[in-house]
Amino acid sequence: MNVPVMTTCPSPSWSLASRRRRFLPAVRCVSSVPKVADEADLFDLKQYMAEKARRVDAALDRALPLRPPERLFAAMRYSLLSPGKRVRPVLTLAACELVGGDESAAMPVACAAEMIHVMSLIHDDLPCIDNDDVRRGRPANHVAFGEGFAVLAGDALHCFAYEHAAAATRAPPDRVLRAVAELGRATGAEGLLAGQIMDIECEGKEVGLEVLEGIHLHKTAKLMEAAAACGVIMGGGREEEVERLRRYGRVLGLLCQVVDDIMDVTKTTEELGKTAGKDSACGKTTYPKLLGLEAAGRVAEELVGKAEEELQGFDRNRARPLRHLARYIANLARYN
Repeated sequence: MNVPVMTTCPSPSWSLASRRRRFLPAVRCVSSVPKVADEADLFDLKQYMAEKARRVDAALDRALPLRPPERLFAAMRYSLLSPGKRVRPVLTLAACELVGGDESAAMPVACAAEMIHVMSLIHDDLPCIDNDDVRRGRPANHVAFGEGFAVLAGDALHCFAYEHAAAATRAPPDRVLRAVAELGRATGAEGLLAGQIMDIECEGKEVGLEVLEGIHLHKTAKLMEAAAACGVIMGGGREEEVERLRRYGRVLGLLCQVVDDIMDVTKTTEELGKTAGKDSACGKTTYPKLLGLEAAGRVAEELVGKAEEELQGFDRNRARPLRHLARYIANLARYN
């Protein structure tokens, strides 16, 4: 069978054109950068993230014990339990608690979001995609277990994510079903995988800001959107609240990518836990390459402001972790 090969980088209208036109205005720069938090908004995010990550790690460990076929499960656990910030599952838990839900109702779905994210990292590192040998400060999965096991470990994590979300969640069935659908839509051919395809097709080509945003709205932001929306769904939030947190997750996803691009230029391999300068070496277009470091830093600050806008009207104390999460991610990009 002859498969058509794309000879030019897809335009931003490639896939989901009408939705892309709606997405972009929602994440454009706001008029002012976020203000420094006042004393009433002081919050120990480091402690909050550490405690949430500890509980997520324990839940992941319980969800995926080592069992036959042992080498496959060992490969799955190797990447899933590697040290990480756990931004996506923490986002799910914080969004659930924002609308008055209990962490336990959202934990299986939060773990599922992390499983899907880790699958994408395993596959992203493969020689046929980004060809990176280091992830989270240690050898990538295909280096530790071989390419075949890495592919299958990623596939198995992807499948198990939906099984775990559906079987382990103790919540009304309609909420569970909707959350599973959210994760599937965010991951598939119109979500994360679409972003991966666009990224591959554009490698080594000059692209503009709109195309770059199109790549990362799919590759990074889609799963962030789903993680945030699922938290509100599992917490029993209203439809308006689901959509507001979906928009928050979308902005947070773009913010993560802008910061990641900046850090790829300004940090060392040891600091990053992955190969520094990889994007430039692969000929990828990044925010610093397109805009310059200072302008990319301003975009990060402006995205924080947009994220905080989506939290207005929620209980201020419950929204505090999400406000500070956006600020924390932006602060990672500081390079002076």
